[in-house]
Amino acid sequence: MLDSTSIMELDELPEHLIVLGGGYIGLEFGQMFRRFGSAVTIIQRSARLLSNEDDDVSEEIASIMRDEGIDVLTSTTAIRAEAIDGGRATVTVRGEDGERQLEATPILSAIGRIPNTEALATDAAGIRLDTHGFIQVDEHLQTSVAGVYAMGDVTGGPSFTHSSYDDYRILHAHLIDQRTVSTRDRVVPYAVFIDPQLGRVGMTEREARARGHAVEVVKVPMNTVVRAIETGETRGFMKAVVDADTKQILGCAVLGSEGGEIMSIVQVAMLGKLTSTDMADVIFTHPLLAEGLNTLFTR
Repeated sequence: MLDSTSIMELDELPEHLIVLGGGYIGLEFGQMFRRFGSAVTIIQRSARLLSNEDDDVSEEIASIMRDEGIDVLTSTTAIRAEAIDGGRATVTVRGEDGERQLEATPILSAIGRIPNTEALATDAAGIRLDTHGFIQVDEHLQTSVAGVYAMGDVTGGPSFTHSSYDDYRILHAHLIDQRTVSTRDRVVPYAVFIDPQLGRVGMTEREARARGHAVEVVKVPMNTVVRAIETGETRGFMKAVVDADTKQILGCAVLGSEGGEIMSIVQVAMLGKLTSTDMADVIFTHPLLAEGLNTLFTR
């Protein structure tokens, strides 16, 4: 069983890589090894890949993976793995059609991370952990003990380099510059580095409706974006969630060529409180991918 670090140390191309988990790590490595030439199977316990995303995003990504020859098994649980001869293993999975066995060389575990807090003696210090073992912190990243702070993946939440770096910014401002800065209302964007990329920021459509917003959803396929047509990468779409009353942009997902870069433009617009109407009226350089944002917000 390999993790995302040890799999990079392989000196032979796997014949059949089985990936446990359909999150961003599983998708990135799965597509990479498929393009190297391995057969790849992704096993996802929930009904959708990237289950925190909206259904249309998850379904489009699953379609892209399958088009590349990756076997995507959703609503499927790996219940047993056994080593066999020649460095191979069998994985028994249970899905909607019952149980079956798959042969793997090797298995990549991408089902989440466990914090390494067991050796910290947090009980002795009086530092509280949550039920998953992550260190509990307030909006200033202070633990349950005054004057003791924690930052990065050990505090839970999104395990991204950029969110950890922002934790550093907050602590530096508080401890060195004597400024009050917090994580309250922090909007953490992220990108899934599959091809084409998924860039996401803010609320999903599902989250916005659950929070009681009157929602407008605007969406355009990448095959309507001139630059995407010119470069021949027309898979995916741009999607934004807008408050119907205020026209404030609540969130955005861009699944397409340079999706993370396009999403970042929308992120800055959200931080600047630009409305969807403002974005529709912006002049973007032709023929950049960003020009598609005019089309997106005009609809």
